[in-house]
Amino acid sequence: MYTPEFTKPKVLSVSQLNFYIKSIIENDPRLNFVFLTGEISNLTNHYRSGHIYLSLKDEKSVIRAVMFAGNARNLRFQPQDGMKVICRGRIAVYEPNGQYQLYIEDIQPDGVGALTIAFEQLKNKLAEKGFFDNAHKKPIPKFPKTIGVITSPTGAAVQDIRNILSRRYPCADIVMCPVLVQGESAPAQLTEAVRKLDEYNACDVIIIGRGGGSIEDLWAFNSEELACAIYDCKIPVISAVGHETDFTICDFVSDLRAPTPSAGAELAVPDKDELMSFYNSQLQYISSMTDAQLKRYGNLVTDFRRRLSLVSPQSKIDKYEQQLSVLSNKAEAFIADTINKTDNSIRTSAAKLESLNPVSVLSRGYAIAEKDGQVVSSKNQLSVDDEFSIEFSDGKISAKYINNFGEE
Repeated sequence: MYTPEFTKPKVLSVSQLNFYIKSIIENDPRLNFVFLTGEISNLTNHYRSGHIYLSLKDEKSVIRAVMFAGNARNLRFQPQDGMKVICRGRIAVYEPNGQYQLYIEDIQPDGVGALTIAFEQLKNKLAEKGFFDNAHKKPIPKFPKTIGVITSPTGAAVQDIRNILSRRYPCADIVMCPVLVQGESAPAQLTEAVRKLDEYNACDVIIIGRGGGSIEDLWAFNSEELACAIYDCKIPVISAVGHETDFTICDFVSDLRAPTPSAGAELAVPDKDELMSFYNSQLQYISSMTDAQLKRYGNLVTDFRRRLSLVSPQSKIDKYEQQLSVLSNKAEAFIADTINKTDNSIRTSAAKLESLNPVSVLSRGYAIAEKDGQVVSSKNQLSVDDEFSIEFSDGKISAKYINNFGEE
């Protein structure tokens, strides 16, 4: 018969007890694979080791938990205090302090997808750093000579981009950077392509993108490294990822977001047909404006000349010359008229004088008697025996006055 008062109890060490409890818990299959839901608290992220320490709690209880770096690296989001999550893991005892805890292998947000949480967390992080500020956005060149295209070489997006660029602006060169746009290697290839184009200044504008898909398909464009490369890029970047309703970190950090790859190509270059139409209309406008301006300035010049003529010395000189010309013509006419009148008067006087000319009288049979150089106009001027001369039209003769009736 068992009598406990005479049985000597076994004394255990603390280590033995903790080891015993640990063996019980860890050998229980129900505790080796458990899902726990709760709210995160007391989260500590050891950046050097990569381990994450936290507590899970509900309204009544709390349990300590740890997620080692190997599993933490696979998280798509950053756990935060107050976040409600579902954890998958196992229950085990940490012997040094005899505390049982949850060793987490995976964490998923409760109610919201991990990728959605990760997207919002990175978006907020980069926004706080100013990655999305409009002040940092670079303008897209109006007439790029070279366009860099970063996308998959086999997708429909690359064909759409090529066709639109060739149709709208065939004079531009295209530098293709074929990359993966989905999968684990895609973020690194996208980042490297942006940095290489920028390093070699290989183009005037960059189009980066792909066709549509799920958030998992587009996840390569949510890379923080890619966002940093686009932010640091000196060449303007157009993000053309997915469909119009899809948004990625690449869209927010780029200088311009296009709703589709095709739209990205349209935003990167002008349309040659629109340019031709615009410049033709501008040419017509400039021609008409030039004609109008020339006519206006011609009228102004004419008006200025008229005004200058009113105050110009040359105008007065021309006026005086005109007056002098008129006066000169009048003087010439007056002189000519005077000469004509004088000539006529002289001719009349000459005719009169001619009629009174003694020679003319003599030619008609008359003679002139002269004595001592004086014309004898009366017989009483002569005395008997006076000598005198008689002038005929053809010469003179000497004569002597004897008496009125006698002979010489």
